[in-house]
Amino acid sequence: MLGILAIPACCFYGIFGLIFGVIAWILGAGDMKKYRFNPSLYTESSYKNAKAGKICGMIATILSALFIVMVILVIAGAIANPQMFDNFIKGMK
Repeated sequence: MLGILAIPACCFYGIFGLIFGVIAWILGAGDMKKYRFNPSLYTESSYKNAKAGKICGMIATILSALFIVMVILVIAGAIANPQMFDNFIKGMK
């Protein structure tokens, strides 16, 4: 569930998606390890859900990291060349 929540959370400047994605990734990996040690205690669907949560967490972590890098680059570009940034903003209006 947390992995699925992490993907749309990437849109909030990447911070929430990164936090939720890392947590989902860790929890999913832990649940998969528990299943491998004692598969008789769990169902096949619970293993698949843990695997899906881990994969969604990975995707959200990567997307969030890329989004954060993009925001940092935009801010650095605006600081390095404020005149170009002002012209870009005026062009969008």
